[in-house]
Amino acid sequence: MTGGPHIVDDVMTRSVVSVDRGTPFKEIVRILQEHRVTAVPVVGADGTVAGMVSEADLLPKEEFRDADPSRLGQLRRLDDMVKAGSVHAVELMTTPAVTVESGATLSRAARIMAETKVKRLPVVDPAGILCGIVSRGDLLKVFLRDDEEIAEEVRREVVGYLFPGEPSPVRVDVAEGTVTLHGRVRDTSRVPVAARLVRAVEGVVDVRWDLGPPPSRPHDAGLRTR
Repeated sequence: MTGGPHIVDDVMTRSVVSVDRGTPFKEIVRILQEHRVTAVPVVGADGTVAGMVSEADLLPKEEFRDADPSRLGQLRRLDDMVKAGSVHAVELMTTPAVTVESGATLSRAARIMAETKVKRLPVVDPAGILCGIVSRGDLLKVFLRDDEEIAEEVRREVVGYLFPGEPSPVRVDVAEGTVTLHGRVRDTSRVPVAARLVRAVEGVVDVRWDLGPPPSRPHDAGLRTR
């Protein structure tokens, strides 16, 4: 992976397992077990994502197998009771499906997962057609970027922009994703900006810096005392 920002299309799984609206209960269970996944998208005839069916959508059938439907606690879970009596994906699925476009940034995908509390997102193209799936693990792939690759991006995109010079007044070191900036710079007000920009570079785990003003020269000190 090079450059940035990276998008969902860079890390998603393109070979995605899905079911259609009419897929029966037992076939869904078999697919989940066979492919070792916890949820699959339900795709309509036009290729768009109609919903998601997960293990949580299937479990009510076992949970309510021998339960008394008159119990108040169960009446408060009518949706689950309905799913317990369902036999096809269209009745079992959670809808509307939470999706993400293939061109979305990884940070946007991460925010969607956090806000909706899901572990996997169906990925759709601009027309809404299913083209892949992205998981939490996929989003973490950016942290596998090589340290030198990260260092080169920081030098080019951050240091070269905020602290230009030849040779550069700032040295960039990266170890296990932690970026450290060393040097003496004339405009120290740019240091917090540099830290924020470095932290935004994908693959960066942490940012540290030892950046301060250049030492005063005797001539400059003499001018200040006059």
